[in-house]
Amino acid sequence: MTAQPFHRAQADMLGERPPPPRTVGTIGWMRANLFSNWFNTGLTLVSLYLLWLIVPGVLDWAFFTADFAGEDRFACTSSGACWAWVDQRIKLFLYGFYPIDQIWRVNLALILLAPALAPLLFDKMPGARYLRWFSLAYPIIATFLLIGGLGLEKVPTSKFGGFMLNITIGLAGIVLSLPFGIMLALGRRSKLPIMRIFSVAFIEILRGVPLITLLFVAAILLPIFLPEGFSLDLVVRVIVVVTAFSSAYMAEVIRGGLQGIPQGQYEAAQAMGLKYWQMMGLIILPQALKISIPGIVNTFIGLFKDTTLVIVIGLFDILNIGNSMVSNPKWLGLSTEAYVFISLFFFLVCFSMSRYSALLEKRLDTTNG
Repeated sequence: MTAQPFHRAQADMLGERPPPPRTVGTIGWMRANLFSNWFNTGLTLVSLYLLWLIVPGVLDWAFFTADFAGEDRFACTSSGACWAWVDQRIKLFLYGFYPIDQIWRVNLALILLAPALAPLLFDKMPGARYLRWFSLAYPIIATFLLIGGLGLEKVPTSKFGGFMLNITIGLAGIVLSLPFGIMLALGRRSKLPIMRIFSVAFIEILRGVPLITLLFVAAILLPIFLPEGFSLDLVVRVIVVVTAFSSAYMAEVIRGGLQGIPQGQYEAAQAMGLKYWQMMGLIILPQALKISIPGIVNTFIGLFKDTTLVIVIGLFDILNIGNSMVSNPKWLGLSTEAYVFISLFFFLVCFSMSRYSALLEKRLDTTNG
């Protein structure tokens, strides 16, 4: 028996051995990512030192020496943060001026958002076929709940405010800007001159104008040009402007994805006898959207943060309510606490979108077979 078959037989008898303990698990991850060489080891030690300097002080200010109860800022006597205002102002920060006895409608609309998004965001959802119909109906259901009618007390959009207003404008803009962005991207690459010229003009004009300017147009100038006797709600006008603005950026992100598709994909689809919309819907767009996921989510995050710009036209989103609170003599000087509180809400939403984007990229990754 030769040496090679002997060693192979011996290995079969012993069975497959586990990897060395220091290359797997937490220790393996730390060795690979934190202490792989002298430079990474130095960066890790410096980062740990900075965290040791910063984190204890932040935790002490925010929690350990903070005040959580009181009627005004004078009740806060410690050296830490003053969170006494949260208990008294939380509903204003979250719901604006929405009637207190009708807040359940906002909460219900937010709860129903989860099953509406689930079949769109996750695969193999139980009852996904029926949930997709609910997803299509959700905008109508949410509008009915928030505004009222047909047995529900009507609530004018002038009562909308706080984080609820940011969510409403941001979610509407996100849902609408993606399909409009796709159409504009396809229009810009169209061989029809009218479609191409319109798409290019729309994209370049909207990208070349600050969003603040468009918001002023929606709030002040647009009503002047509307037909006599016809009025359009201010929040609706803002949603239209934000959607149009975001669609222009979305179109360029998706156009970049379309340009990344090899010409052979188009030729293969045409050889199969697929018509234009079949080719786009079944072959080209799924690949282009997959390529464009980071840019799409980045545009969504930027859109959601830009909802705070409605402060310039007098809408009381969560930032405007925070500004009003810190100018109140009762809570004067608590700007740090207010803006940290507001930032936390935006961070949670934007970080969730970012994490889902990473999960989706990993799920759709085909480079590793």
